[in-house]
Amino acid sequence: METAEKKIAAVETKWALDPSHSEIAFKVKHMMIANVKGLFKEFEINVTSNGVDFSDAQIDFQMKAASIETGDANRDGHLKSADFFDVENFPLITFKSSSLKNIEDENYELVGDLTIRGVAKTVKLDVEFGGVLNDPWGNTKAGFTLNGKISRKEFGLVWNAALESGGVLVGDDVKIACEVELAKQA
Repeated sequence: METAEKKIAAVETKWALDPSHSEIAFKVKHMMIANVKGLFKEFEINVTSNGVDFSDAQIDFQMKAASIETGDANRDGHLKSADFFDVENFPLITFKSSSLKNIEDENYELVGDLTIRGVAKTVKLDVEFGGVLNDPWGNTKAGFTLNGKISRKEFGLVWNAALESGGVLVGDDVKIACEVELAKQA
């Protein structure tokens, strides 16, 4: 029986997002004592690779900034405003890879340009490659877990409020946590 890995080895392969099995999440400190978590609900990714280890993959990703959800409608509205994402003027957050390197076993380093509010910065993300398998319906799938951290201020997300006890309302570091499942395209 031929494995999914052998079927796609050394052939240019296009992959698309399986949105039912993918999630783009983040968390940021609130009042310096707790984390607030959120998700972006509308996003897409296109990947082209020439092998099953994805080390040569080209990755283009975009998400709608207005699709942010944190579980609080008032906070979501503020995040969509000019104080934060300014979704009317900057509707998309994008990422374009420059390299994906295998570090060891299933661990990779993804480098590329992330653009938020029209500001592009090179970022590095840690990637765990889950592998490639065929699902029960004959579709070839690949799975990834991505983690990283960015400074929101570097992207022009500078709104904040000082706390009476010292410190600030919103932390600078944003931790990124993504689960991505891709489907091989015909």
